[in-house]
Amino acid sequence: MSATVLSIIVTIAAYLVGSLSFAVIVSRVMGLNDPRTYGSKNPGATNVLRSGSKPAAVLTLLLDAVKGWLPVVLVRWFGPQYGLEEGTVAAVALAAFLGHLWPVFFKFKGGKGVATAAGVLLGISGWLGLATLATWLIIAVFFRYSSLASLVAAVFAPFFYVLGGGQAWVMDARIGVAIAIMSGLLIYRHRENIGRLLAGKESKIGASKKGS
Repeated sequence: MSATVLSIIVTIAAYLVGSLSFAVIVSRVMGLNDPRTYGSKNPGATNVLRSGSKPAAVLTLLLDAVKGWLPVVLVRWFGPQYGLEEGTVAAVALAAFLGHLWPVFFKFKGGKGVATAAGVLLGISGWLGLATLATWLIIAVFFRYSSLASLVAAVFAPFFYVLGGGQAWVMDARIGVAIAIMSGLLIYRHRENIGRLLAGKESKIGASKKGS
């Protein structure tokens, strides 16, 4: 099998893994309401938290992150021996993220991709992922807006990649482009949150189901 064909196969596989909407799956398994029916109606960990089940929210967060991390690290670990290079890493990273946003298993109605993007970044480089997560955490702690923290982290992620390139990690333009696309899509998916933030109507972390 040629490297090109294998690259296409693993990219499709990454998209399928990304299409597993764990907010919905975990809620069903734990007997909770479908997260697409309350709060922001977003199938993500923050909205699952509004169900009142912290374990479900934490599990959703971890699984959404893992599905972004796993395809990337598998290609990083085993890809070179099959001729897969950084271009495939970039394609797999983006595919897993797009799977979360538009999951084929859930009528292409997915979440905003924050946890999955974090997993992808950790797969690309642990230091890059940690820097971005630290940015999210700082904003979340001080302002208590998950959406604002996600937006700030999305803006900084590409800059972190460029700033640390050649020092903390080897920089590749294709991966940089993939990160920039993910950041742009994250901001786009938060367009309603941006409107609510500007209007002072955005729900803070820990708000009830009625929040958005």
